[in-house]
Amino acid sequence: MRSLGSRRAALVTGVAAVAAVALAGCSAGQVAETALKRPSNMGVNADSSDKSVYIRNLSVQYPGTAGYAAGDSAPLELGIFNQTKQPITVLVSSRPVTDESVKDEIVSARVIGLSGGAAATPSAPSSAIPEPSGSRPSGGQDDQNSEQIPSPDPSDGPSPAASPSAATPAVRPARIELEPLGAATFLPGDKETLQAVGLSGKLVPGQSVSLVFEFSNGAEPLVLQAPVAIPLSPASRGPGIPHENSEE
Repeated sequence: MRSLGSRRAALVTGVAAVAAVALAGCSAGQVAETALKRPSNMGVNADSSDKSVYIRNLSVQYPGTAGYAAGDSAPLELGIFNQTKQPITVLVSSRPVTDESVKDEIVSARVIGLSGGAAATPSAPSSAIPEPSGSRPSGGQDDQNSEQIPSPDPSDGPSPAASPSAATPAVRPARIELEPLGAATFLPGDKETLQAVGLSGKLVPGQSVSLVFEFSNGAEPLVLQAPVAIPLSPASRGPGIPHENSEE
């Protein structure tokens, strides 16, 4: 006959073994919550001064480690959301930064325009949605976004290593019309893209493009910097150092 102490020790050992098996079974069937989450978008989020328009996930499409050369065109990614029950027109442009301390980090574009998608309809009534009232020159032609986009000067041609976006696309004025409670999005692979044409300098990951958003409902112009997006997968590793793994 076992003593009381030995029976207690055997009982404790048995309970511990059952608990260990149960925990192992539970952990084998569980997936960490973080494994199911998608990475956050690195774009900029901002609202107009009166909260009537939201701008979300603003960024420049990732061009690779080489970046964009000066004079290239860079496609933008963003979503624009009308929070009102009235139509709103958003005009997007670019202007050089005046802060000397960030001039090496923020570039501007000669023009911001729409490329691809449905062509603009000049016969559309302009009274349906009023023009944004920004700091644009009056009379004659509109500002940089409504002027005819000239063909690139051969003398200013892109560098041989320029990305495919170096060729200046045919663009229309970046005048985006939002229906009441409507939205417009520009994502990689879309037929219609929003382009920053004629970059003032080289644009690489870690830098941004200066943009100005003007609104037809009288909200204050919104000045934002669109950062270059980060890749969803790491860049390929370069070749190793010769004879790095060779035997001495």
